Amino acid sequence: MAIGLNIQEPEQECSDANCPFHGTLSVRGQTLEGTVASTDMTKTVIVQREYDVRVPKYDRSMKRRSRVPAHAPPCMDLSEGETVRIAETRPLSKTKSHVVVEQLERDL
Repeated sequence: MAIGLNIQEPEQECSDANCPFHGTLSVRGQTLEGTVASTDMTKTVIVQREYDVRVPKYDRSMKRRSRVPAHAPPCMDLSEGETVRIAETRPLSKTKSHVVVEQLERDL
């Protein structure tokens, strides 16, 4: 099933209702890229993004990071350190409103 993004569908099948490929979850809004920082929760990963912010007072830039909780469908085998793409969805819980749609790079 196409989800509206130019992304390969995962080879594994799952029966998760909140999977954008095999369930009924629609994706809309922004897509982000980041690194999986934590996989301790069930069907949830924490994706960490690093970016630079300009500080005009000191004429320097500093690094900032944001951590976004995202739903991890069972058809994607995720581990810490991988680079993934997440897409915005409807709110899935109090803090989750993103879902992992693609694995970009694996750290071995």
